[in-house]
Amino acid sequence: VQLVESGGGSVEAGGSLNVSCVASGVTRNAYCIGWFRQGPGNEREGVASIYAGGGSPVYADSVKGRFTISRDNAKNMMYLEMSGLKSEDTALYYCAAERSSAYEGINFGYWGQGTQVTVS
Repeated sequence: VQLVESGGGSVEAGGSLNVSCVASGVTRNAYCIGWFRQGPGNEREGVASIYAGGGSPVYADSVKGRFTISRDNAKNMMYLEMSGLKSEDTALYYCAAERSSAYEGINFGYWGQGTQVTVS
């Protein structure tokens, strides 16, 4: 499994930005995927996840209604669409994956290198 993010950048508050992740070796029905972020002086936090077993995506309360996670299995891609961005969304954003059919307590073992999102 190899994960490589792209698409970060700088945007004004209230704007939109999309980040992408090439997820090589991540098969739809076996892997849970997620986006995480780590802002300045903060611990890494989960932003959104899609479970291997299906069901609706799960979002952190801080991004509900503003962010959308999706995956394109044919292209081995995962995406995070962000709108209504706030200064507190500034962070290094990581995509992650784990081979698991669980719906909680997942310990993600595969990580990308991160892409910076800055909101001013």
